[in-house]
Amino acid sequence: MAKNEVEVVKGIDLARYMGRWYEIASFPSRDQPKNGINTRATYTLRDDGTVNVLNETWSDGKRGFIQGTAYKADTNSDEAKLKVKFYVPPFLPLIPVTGDYWVLYLDEDYHHALIGQPSKKNLWILCRENQLDEEIYNQLVEKAKGEGYDVSKLKKTTHTNPPPETEDAPADKGIWWLRSIFGK
Repeated sequence: MAKNEVEVVKGIDLARYMGRWYEIASFPSRDQPKNGINTRATYTLRDDGTVNVLNETWSDGKRGFIQGTAYKADTNSDEAKLKVKFYVPPFLPLIPVTGDYWVLYLDEDYHHALIGQPSKKNLWILCRENQLDEEIYNQLVEKAKGEGYDVSKLKKTTHTNPPPETEDAPADKGIWWLRSIFGK
């Protein structure tokens, strides 16, 4: 029997969590380009304690990206429950859309992580490198399964080596990001 309350990491060091994370696998969104590759997120801590979020993916040689802000849902809690806010559309910041970003597992080296949402509609496996050891991957999948996620929906993300440079890429507006993040 799957439990309702998802177990979340406690005492996360946000400063250590910053930097680039590669998406190893996720629940694909129907709005995400089917051929999206090299998907990654870069987190940067701001002076006020919030986090700048940059999500990128490449599709047909174009870089799709969206930026947002992450912050702790409850500043008094030591649980790694974050809210992520993006503006729709990204190039016209009018309507903020907020989603949950819960860190369900993080190894002590801050090398790989399992991110989910309490609704269980979204799940991500992230790693500091764009490849993750198969055994560790399977352990993260088992952990997600134990938390009640339908892991049959997980799809591995394709990466090229070396990863693309952001500066080289022609931009595309990347509206699909929003829909994928909020499971719309």
